[in-house]
Amino acid sequence: MKLTGLTQRLLAIDAAPRYGSEGIPAGRPRTWEYPLITFHTDEGVDGHTMGYGNQGDGRAIMCLMRDVFWPKIRHENPLEIERLWLRLRRANRDLYALSDAMVGVVDVALWDILGKVRQAPICDLLGRVRDRVPGYCTGWSFHPTPERARDEAREMKDRGFRGFKCHFWNDPERDIPCIRATREAVGDDFPLMQDLNALYDYHDALKVGRVLDELGFVWFEEPIPERQTGLLRRLADELATPILGGETVTLDELAEQVRVHAYDIARGDVYLKAGITGLMKAFRLCELQGLRLEVHTMATPLLDVANLHCNLAAKNGGYAEVIHPVYRFGLQGQPLDIDADGWLHAPTGPGLGVELDWDWIDRHTVERLEIS
Repeated sequence: MKLTGLTQRLLAIDAAPRYGSEGIPAGRPRTWEYPLITFHTDEGVDGHTMGYGNQGDGRAIMCLMRDVFWPKIRHENPLEIERLWLRLRRANRDLYALSDAMVGVVDVALWDILGKVRQAPICDLLGRVRDRVPGYCTGWSFHPTPERARDEAREMKDRGFRGFKCHFWNDPERDIPCIRATREAVGDDFPLMQDLNALYDYHDALKVGRVLDELGFVWFEEPIPERQTGLLRRLADELATPILGGETVTLDELAEQVRVHAYDIARGDVYLKAGITGLMKAFRLCELQGLRLEVHTMATPLLDVANLHCNLAAKNGGYAEVIHPVYRFGLQGQPLDIDADGWLHAPTGPGLGVELDWDWIDRHTVERLEIS
């Protein structure tokens, strides 16, 4: 089998529903452009993948795929996934402006092809250990009042989610009342998390972390910049609430941070950890060090399906992160929605195991690039 062609579609999505009454942040695009990428083979088996596109970089990802990454795998055997993964990561060494995310985009499509050839879901090829994953909802408001925080947490609990993650991105004086309101809304036993996206310094993180300790939060995510390894380790030592980290570091950096116990729970996804191949290496690394790895949503439907497959094949996996429904586009059958009891289930079809909604895709395609 050989890779013989590449089709890329740029999908346009209105960003406004994501932000609601808070409005689209300054400098962010009003229309997201997500690249849907399909690799074709000489045996008629296609592999699908996507790039992350809500930062205004969708068209750039398509150009990178066409000009930089496709020439490195064209006419290669897509079933030789590890060999191609190693080749692309080695090439990435000299692409100083890039992370391993483009490797991840390619890798997901190769696993989709392999699953279709083997007529098996990717999670079975990886070694499935469970059939479902509990879903928590990540909050939709970044700068809420305590009243809004209370209402949102209660709403997500009522919808059946098995946990709720706060996204309070201000300062301790404004965030702590929201954190307390959230706990009051859902009761003492409902799992809660807080994600800072690295917005605090060490002292503010320690102050807020004490409140999370008091309120029994499940984890404190990315409280400070993730390459401040020594300070992360100090926070992990000081606080009872587990520190979750590693989302934005490379696979190699994750290995070193896990080795020195920079945090209590690791983080990863198929995008920044270089695909299904890379994320499973991260899972195994953490398993051998006695750590859980929580999967980060990529707000990109095919990448989140790939995330789910990895989570289903990891003994040390935890929750599935579920975010705003605007990100669950272009698929038939809502495979990324929770069931009535708050679980996400393994896709049953071969490869990624989901069906693309081609009518929706055709309506939202604004640009198309093909190479044969």
